[in-house]
Amino acid sequence: MVSLDSPITIVRPHLIEFGIGTAERLGTWASEKGYVRTLVISDAFNATRVDALALKGEITVFADVTPEPDTANLDKVLAAANAVDAQLVVGFGGGSAMDLAKLAAVLAGSSQTLHEVVGPNKVKRPRRVALAQVPTTSGTGSEAGIRALVTDPKTMAKLAVESMHMLADIAVVDPALTFSVPSRTTAATGVDAMAHCVEAFTNRKAHPMIDLYAIEGTRLVGKYLARAVKDGSDAEARAGLSLASLYGGFCLGPVNTAGGHALAYPLGTRWHVAHGAANALIFPHVLAFNTPAVPEKTSAVMAALGRKTSDNIESVFDAAYSFCAELGIEMKLSGLGVPDGDLDAMADDAFAIRRLLDNNPRDLSRADIRSIYEAAF
Repeated sequence: MVSLDSPITIVRPHLIEFGIGTAERLGTWASEKGYVRTLVISDAFNATRVDALALKGEITVFADVTPEPDTANLDKVLAAANAVDAQLVVGFGGGSAMDLAKLAAVLAGSSQTLHEVVGPNKVKRPRRVALAQVPTTSGTGSEAGIRALVTDPKTMAKLAVESMHMLADIAVVDPALTFSVPSRTTAATGVDAMAHCVEAFTNRKAHPMIDLYAIEGTRLVGKYLARAVKDGSDAEARAGLSLASLYGGFCLGPVNTAGGHALAYPLGTRWHVAHGAANALIFPHVLAFNTPAVPEKTSAVMAALGRKTSDNIESVFDAAYSFCAELGIEMKLSGLGVPDGDLDAMADDAFAIRRLLDNNPRDLSRADIRSIYEAAF
């Protein structure tokens, strides 16, 4: 773990609008900036409610964002962005829409290709279009970050791009946009937001400046997630989760996630398990595994979730598992249709994600990863 005097760089969108009824402020902001050609990137459902953003001028909607988007989906987005010569790109949806919006903002009209910018700080120039992010789920925190992920269908690996040029000019976080999210999705995305916070809090790169957001984000999930799952129209609970997700996004830039996300990614790339559901299933296994390395922080996490545990691995696992299971989340790989014959390939995939595994507070060997998958099966 780093110390209080360790250097850290904190980034935030230039403007953040937060609260019930703020969605229409995007239109006001865009008009004040003089943007008349806008590309909204969304899934089919959110495409039907673009009017909530109160945008003016020539509005083009790309409504074909797929869950866990791949390079082919990105190619379609870039074609749409180039065709309309957008001045403003809006990510309107979950993490998939917002990640594609980031990439469209820096790659549309650029001579650089996706593969040339994979990795940290490889985007060569400031983007020529403005970027706005409007989340409609409470999970990824992508509206606050500088990373974007797409899947390479040939290798089944996530391609991660990191660049300050992908930071949003404005993020509009209106919890009212999440009222319609089904309870099952609410549960899974809420645990994803929590996983961002917990993995940053227990990270080898954890920093006191980020710990504040991480533990508060965890506490918000512990307080409000079950309420939102029970009653999707609970405005206070929805706002609490939206804030937790935003805080999780704050954690991703300077610290990032660790072993939990590394083990969750193969479930999405190979078996198209929703990202939140994958993280929820993996969460108790990796949290328990890491407990010997970060016992005090693990105890703080469980207290924030309203669960009392000892430093015993089994105690932590049982409490974390029950937190997720009581939300109605599927907690077995077999229940998600993952065949046991694929566990070795998944372990290979996860073990290769060094950018995250190297952050984990306790070394995860390939054998450890395989054992976790087996235990989760």
